[in-house]
Amino acid sequence: MAKSPIWVESPYLDAARTLAPQIAAESARIEQERRLGEPIVRRMLDAGLFHMLVPGSLGGGEADLLTFTQVVEEIAKADGSAAWCLAQGAGSAPVAGSMDPEAARAIFGDARTIVSWGPGTGKTVAIDGGYRVSGQWTFASGCHHATWLGALARVMDAAGHPCLLPDGGPRFLRLMFPASEASFTDVWHVSGLRGTGSDNFSVEDLFVPESYTFACGPSGRPLLDIRRDPGKLYAFPLVNVYSIAFAAVALGIAQGALDAFLTLAGAKTPALLSNPIRDDAVVQYQVGLAEAELRSAQAFMVETIGDAWAAADAENPIPLEHRLHIRLSTTYAMHQAAQVVDTLYHAAGATAILESQPFERRWRDIHAVTQQIQGRQAHFRTAGQYFLGLDPDATSI
Repeated sequence: MAKSPIWVESPYLDAARTLAPQIAAESARIEQERRLGEPIVRRMLDAGLFHMLVPGSLGGGEADLLTFTQVVEEIAKADGSAAWCLAQGAGSAPVAGSMDPEAARAIFGDARTIVSWGPGTGKTVAIDGGYRVSGQWTFASGCHHATWLGALARVMDAAGHPCLLPDGGPRFLRLMFPASEASFTDVWHVSGLRGTGSDNFSVEDLFVPESYTFACGPSGRPLLDIRRDPGKLYAFPLVNVYSIAFAAVALGIAQGALDAFLTLAGAKTPALLSNPIRDDAVVQYQVGLAEAELRSAQAFMVETIGDAWAAADAENPIPLEHRLHIRLSTTYAMHQAAQVVDTLYHAAGATAILESQPFERRWRDIHAVTQQIQGRQAHFRTAGQYFLGLDPDATSI
């Protein structure tokens, strides 16, 4: 496929294009080992990909979100699990813009830092200088190559009772601690995105300094718009960055499937037929529609990212309108991408079920993407509420 004119060249995109064939060559091993191999992680670190959203003041790339999207897409064409780990690891870095400056430098000032977050809720008790935290967290993509972990915990008093906010709601904290302090449980036996190594991790009575924590709600969203870095990137809530990142994974998986199908269509002549697949009128229709679906989904997402980026400034959070359009466009991109992969999987016939071919893995991976929280179809309802003049469910945007 010809390169889209909405793509902007960057050193990070050049690096991703160089790495993509190497990652594709390791896809079978990534699947088998259920995590990224050390050589792949090292090459991505050497290229600065995990550091591209770290503030420039900490030595990071502080790239714009469109560049980030393009890089993740490019890696996803080669391997969905590798792209997902990059999306998770690099997509976590903007939290540095809201952290205590010394803590942010201790974590993100190291160019080899990779962060993995896990949903779940632990318990933490305030003590002198910080907190004691215990708990288990799940779905921690990339946790086996991460150097730092992030977790959500409920604040308790010394007697074990929940601490409350002035409005009566429970107090929560997000905490960060070295991955070496955690224990890991091998639970990642799944159908799709097998190579992300998204296992559980736990800690017991671990001390976390106060500067490595910040207040948040039950969903992990900060209670206050704490922002210490003036860069545009740090005006975006982390949930927006993640939704953009995982939609980029979906679009890249679908583009990889389409590229593979175009190669197959000229080479395969189905049994009992005399012409290659590409001569079939139905296939011609399906390919044309798939191209339109991918391009339109990508263009919609890029437009919303660009509009939000233009609205971002050093003082204010991203307005609700832009956050909602990011949520809508990214959810739409994930589901359009899944539809494209479904179509191509069936059009490839029996070839699609072979592990030696590039279709069945992409089919499994794309449906793992849509099952994730960022792909919930309920997000369309939230957008509908907004367009109808109702109060949308702000917890998802």
